[in-house]
Amino acid sequence: MLLATVVMSPTLYAQDRSLATVPRVELDKYLGLWYEVARKPLFFQKECQKNVTARYTINEYGNVEVDNRCIDQEGNELRSLGEGFVSNAPYNSKIKVSFLPEALRWVPFARGDYWILKIDSQYQMALVGEPKRKYLWVLSRTPHPDEQKVTEYLRYAQTLGFSIKDMVRSEQTDP
Repeated sequence: MLLATVVMSPTLYAQDRSLATVPRVELDKYLGLWYEVARKPLFFQKECQKNVTARYTINEYGNVEVDNRCIDQEGNELRSLGEGFVSNAPYNSKIKVSFLPEALRWVPFARGDYWILKIDSQYQMALVGEPKRKYLWVLSRTPHPDEQKVTEYLRYAQTLGFSIKDMVRSEQTDP
């Protein structure tokens, strides 16, 4: 029994631990436009074919306004508006996001976790996930980031217990 514990893979061990976020996020630096580089397959993004972006701003209530966009297979723009509520102020690395209609966003059980797991010092690339390790995104300020940096972020996700075998790479086309 002890031997089985000793030989357990790092990935399995990481899944048993709680998920660590970055120590602190400066929201004013995080706000703005992000391009999706890669994601775990998600039912609510199944129609997205290319040009997946997220724009974050602060709304009139002091919460994070989320404006997600993408292009579907027919070339139509799809848009999803939501609101993010920081759940660990003043560290700002854990946000609860709701995409319910604005009048219903106060319902706390309809909010999903959006945890910032890794971000570079210049706020040019971010790794975002959630504690069950079902969702994962690699985001970049540029539509075509350095592939070595993307690989670094994906490898880091593996050390946290995420499987990256099913990652979907997002196509970003030039306007």
